[in-house]
Amino acid sequence: MKIIYKDGTVKECPADQQLHVIRHTAAHVMAQAIKRLYPQAHFAFGPATDNGFYYDVDLGDVKLADDDLSKIEAEMHKIVKENLPIKSFILPRAEAVKLMKERNEPYKVEHIGDLPESAEISFFQQGEYVDMCLGPHLAYTKELKAFKLTQQSGAYWRGDKKNRMLTRINGIAFASQAELDAHIKLLEEAARRDHRKIGKEMKLFFMNDVGPGFPFFLPNGMTIKNELIQYWRELHEANGYVEVSTPMIMSRKLWETSGHWDHYKDNMYSTKIDGEDYCVKPMNCPGGVLVYANEPRSYRDLPLRIGELGLVHRHELRGTLHGLFRVRCFTQDDAHIFMRPDQITDEIVNVVHLIDQVYSKFGFKYHVELSTRPENSMGSDEDWEAATNGLIHALEKMKMPYKVNEGDGAFYGPKIDFHLEDSLGRTWQCGTIQLDFQMPLNFHLEYTDENGEKKRPIMIHRVCFGSIERFIGILTEHYAGKFPTWLAPIQVKVLPVSEKSADYAKSVSKALAAVKIRTTLDESNQTIGYKIRQAQQVDRVPYMLIIGTKEAENRNISVRGRDGKTVTTELEPFIAQVRREIDTREC
Repeated sequence: MKIIYKDGTVKECPADQQLHVIRHTAAHVMAQAIKRLYPQAHFAFGPATDNGFYYDVDLGDVKLADDDLSKIEAEMHKIVKENLPIKSFILPRAEAVKLMKERNEPYKVEHIGDLPESAEISFFQQGEYVDMCLGPHLAYTKELKAFKLTQQSGAYWRGDKKNRMLTRINGIAFASQAELDAHIKLLEEAARRDHRKIGKEMKLFFMNDVGPGFPFFLPNGMTIKNELIQYWRELHEANGYVEVSTPMIMSRKLWETSGHWDHYKDNMYSTKIDGEDYCVKPMNCPGGVLVYANEPRSYRDLPLRIGELGLVHRHELRGTLHGLFRVRCFTQDDAHIFMRPDQITDEIVNVVHLIDQVYSKFGFKYHVELSTRPENSMGSDEDWEAATNGLIHALEKMKMPYKVNEGDGAFYGPKIDFHLEDSLGRTWQCGTIQLDFQMPLNFHLEYTDENGEKKRPIMIHRVCFGSIERFIGILTEHYAGKFPTWLAPIQVKVLPVSEKSADYAKSVSKALAAVKIRTTLDESNQTIGYKIRQAQQVDRVPYMLIIGTKEAENRNISVRGRDGKTVTTELEPFIAQVRREIDTREC
């Protein structure tokens, strides 16, 4: 596959760049198609992304309908068939501005205004279409083999809601039609598993305009949430953690001391109490620090592992809100570990093992990234180097492969991020381990060492689930709503075939409830076929007990599992089996 660079050089495309080049070229071909269909269009940014490509376009007063995407896509296919050569050229800044003004591209002109006076601007052209771009691109449009436009949405120019709202058109592109078809099937399966859809069907949660981004959990959803919390508590108690609860609203002065006010205030909610500024907590860590500082500490007390299931609030832009994945209020399963320098490696290793235990429980594969010092950070070079080396030493001790994510650490320290992979191969960043020298310094935390001298502890921030709400969303899509028995809101549904078996069905239901198996009895007048479909496709229960006259006479049960197979058995062995799945948290 030949590609052209901004200096006009044409070379074979490196394998690891192919998808990026294909998608970047697709964005330009889409822009050319849009310009042909909508000559008044002005173009903003049009990059390739990890999942495809998009272009932000100002269409004036035109509002696209979804079926207009197919027209744009058809025009793209025409451009591909024209096999236009893609050429590059470079202009001085002043000439670049002149060209973009002549072509009536105000957003490009504004963008050039951000560049240095001495800058030379590269352009790529196919046919009548010219775009400002760094490249590289495919050498000919015919090399764009497989693409599809997927959706349109709104996007503010430069991401600023004070600016004009543009139309963002998204697409996907691959090297072959087979790869595109496979990806489309994956998207269809992802849509079928969408936690918002399943959450509504299973009555797990809902959103309401009275609180955008603030989820309402229904009884079924609370069952899942409480089961996860109980699992979290048992796991942490076994690993030497103590649990605390800290206030949701605390003085702004606290957040100034922690550094959050300077680095995070735009995402924080604040209020006034008794004439002073207070903040609703976006993180639990300053509260955990105050718990540590509440009494004198000795070296014998360390490591001190403090866990908190804290409800936090963060102001996210409304356009970014997405079900349980991006909310403004969530429960963070935090823990803060205070330790001596000689305990750093062991504590990090222990946390990694704990997080691995959680992810392995649910069958998640994962990979690890080490995120280093960001530009907007606090603390000395020496502390950052020591913290980063501490994380590296722990990872190398465990012989754990990791990727370095430069500049993506927290403002107070480097971190290890866990990216888990679900049943569809999608990755989610959930667990994190952050090593922090700064907050103990800011709050003057101390412990007395074996010589009676005052020393500064070091702090680990870590989460396993991340956000419990988000983790529920991930699990919902991972299992397509077919939760393991211990997590399922309804574990068994009893389905009497007729009135003749109703009394026996009630006794079976009571026997299951008596041993704390979550059971629902379907006493509706619907046909047994309807009851089975409801239980299997909507409620997604692990087990359905079909109770007819034969079962009532023989005092046994017909058990239908998720695989659709039905077996007849006695009630007691079935109870023992279900209780075993619950008690062992079998997944």
